[in-house]
Amino acid sequence: MNATLSPSVIMYRPRPNASRIKFFIPYILKDKREAFKKLNTSFYHTQQKLWSIMNTEENIALAKQIFGSKLEIKDLETKIEIPKIEPSEKIIKALEKNNQTMVLKGFANSTIKTYQNSLLPFFSFFEHTDYKLITKEQIEGFIYHLIHKYKISEQQQNTIINAIKCFYEHSLGMPREYYKITRPKRSKNLPNVLSIQEVAAIINSPKNIKHKAILHTIYSAGLRISELVRLRITDIRSEDGYIFIKDSKGKKDRHTVLSPYLLDLLRDYYKVYRPSYWLFEGQDGGQYSKRSIQNIFRKAVKETGSNPWSTPHTLRHSFATHLMQKGVNIRYIQNALGHSSPKTTEVYTQILSINNKTLTSPLDNIYESCIFDKNKTKGFLQ
Repeated sequence: MNATLSPSVIMYRPRPNASRIKFFIPYILKDKREAFKKLNTSFYHTQQKLWSIMNTEENIALAKQIFGSKLEIKDLETKIEIPKIEPSEKIIKALEKNNQTMVLKGFANSTIKTYQNSLLPFFSFFEHTDYKLITKEQIEGFIYHLIHKYKISEQQQNTIINAIKCFYEHSLGMPREYYKITRPKRSKNLPNVLSIQEVAAIINSPKNIKHKAILHTIYSAGLRISELVRLRITDIRSEDGYIFIKDSKGKKDRHTVLSPYLLDLLRDYYKVYRPSYWLFEGQDGGQYSKRSIQNIFRKAVKETGSNPWSTPHTLRHSFATHLMQKGVNIRYIQNALGHSSPKTTEVYTQILSINNKTLTSPLDNIYESCIFDKNKTKGFLQ
């Protein structure tokens, strides 16, 4: 009879300049996993089923101390990137036709760019085939090829399928039944949310008043980065108490809340920078760059020691969650966020803090409605 081998914890050797170290902790090692969870900056990656901590010598030493002889160090499997493709004349023609169709139908520039990039490997894969004659099975085979060889993510898979669907439906005018392509089951990951204390620390971290105003505006109004960079000075409707969002996701206009505290900060910012058209402008005029906003946020997170996995979009998630915690009607939150369906907004109800202030235990009802006889081990006296 073979003895059962003791499972090992695997630490994957981080690549140069990697900010985090990943670990595989077998489920059976519950005590080790619980000890690791208590480490500062520990995080669980649901899709990869791996744990991680910040890449520091101190953390590595702590991990070695926790796991001891059960720790193995291995290299992460290198992901093969989809090779760059030099488009042929046939591919260029197909891309131009698709681009023209999307522009005429009013697709957002970001969507057009994403779909065109996604279609390039598809067109190359079937370059010697008439695109109109490609079957559903062949398309699924192509998607499987990308998953198997290049380990594309679920998000990439869905984007490529949407791009192919768009090409056949809009550019080639093929019937809708053609695109019933097998899609991956969506992961039900909850949005990442910051506490009120973390938000306060992050948005007040920048010393530069423009940077401070940018972070305050994203959180205060629940904005996407793309919406923030397109804000005009005239979109701050101070007299009516709202911010006007022009052409947000889905080409929709909407109103969102204007905090009087934000308005005071924006007025102070305006006196210093005097923007001419866009509320936040770059050094040479024009819209402020999205990358600069991401850098401002990352710096603030690092300086405050906040959740390292948060992004500027986390401020938008936090805006919605904090409003729900205050009991604001979900319809108002839906309108402020610009969601077409209340089901999209309802996801925030799943991440509300559960404690004795937000939820009453049924045990409370029992003790409040009945008289418990302490002299008996069972039963209640009415």
